[in-house]
Amino acid sequence: MPGIRLAFLYPDLMNIYGDRGNVIALTQRCRWRGLEIAVSELGLACAPDPDDLDLYFFGGGQDREQLTVAEDLLRYKAAALRAAAASGAAVLAICGGYQLLANYYQPFNARRLDGVGLFDAWTEASATRMIGNVAIELDAALAAEAGQVRSTVVGFENHSGKTRLGPGCRPLGRVMRGFGNNGEDGCEGAIQGHAIGCYLHGSLLPKNPHLADLLIRWALEHRYGASAPALAPLADALEWQAHAAALCRKKSAFSRREGA
Repeated sequence: MPGIRLAFLYPDLMNIYGDRGNVIALTQRCRWRGLEIAVSELGLACAPDPDDLDLYFFGGGQDREQLTVAEDLLRYKAAALRAAAASGAAVLAICGGYQLLANYYQPFNARRLDGVGLFDAWTEASATRMIGNVAIELDAALAAEAGQVRSTVVGFENHSGKTRLGPGCRPLGRVMRGFGNNGEDGCEGAIQGHAIGCYLHGSLLPKNPHLADLLIRWALEHRYGASAPALAPLADALEWQAHAAALCRKKSAFSRREGA
């Protein structure tokens, strides 16, 4: 039976606002199709094997957790993650994970944290916290690769970091509602190769099944190459109802000064 191997990075430290639901969604969507999926939880002092893993998930956390994780990430996992991404493995990183997989993250009142460099991007904390519902228009090339079932992605953001993209990556999409990467340039998230980073909690994938299936397809292609099995369609009526409900919500996004 065909299948994939998924790594859940720091599940005990970087798992906020329902981020574990992304792993649950990926697992269930594979099982519904009769695909095997093995999930490895990689915490502190664990080094991944890039030859054995096809899909990596890295969730969000508070600055306290990011300070704990950052050193371990560089020591035990960075080289393997860079090798995996170069070989075409799929990556989904949310919020704090997104920040640490980029070039660096500068917290508000702490030392700068060097990142893995999977994304040509950097983040600097600000005094303004950006919170609320988000809807974006998906990058056109990525929407086409995902089959253009929907060109929108929905989620929930809660961050003070302002992320800027360099020329090596492109935005996941353009903000329709919410703040996105920095509340200024109208961009949300980043794509570099088969790595996707964004600020969308919620969980992201249960109500964005087109994105979940794209990650699964990339993971299958990483394992099987040209002989990767096609994904059978699923009856996603409930998932798209959830997507539509989130898309129709009032703005309800707000920002506040830190400590206000």
